[in-house]
Amino acid sequence: MTSKGQVTIPVIVRRKLNLQPGDELLFDLGPEGEVKVRALKRKRLTELYASLPAKRPYPGKAEVREGVAAGLARQILGKGKET
Repeated sequence: MTSKGQVTIPVIVRRKLNLQPGDELLFDLGPEGEVKVRALKRKRLTELYASLPAKRPYPGKAEVREGVAAGLARQILGKGKET
């Protein structure tokens, strides 16, 4: 372990767990000092596609941007009236 608390994972372990940059490790501490390490694989955005049901159709990028701009304008104008 380094002075910064960093640990080097041996290559054989990285290969066995198929660890890639961006993956995270979870350290579970047991009651008697044992440690279990679990790999939390990073999900790619494409893997999450359609993981939530669509409740309404997507109106398109232009309409979404207009809606965001209108919401921001309401927030800014609303805050301006309060002061």
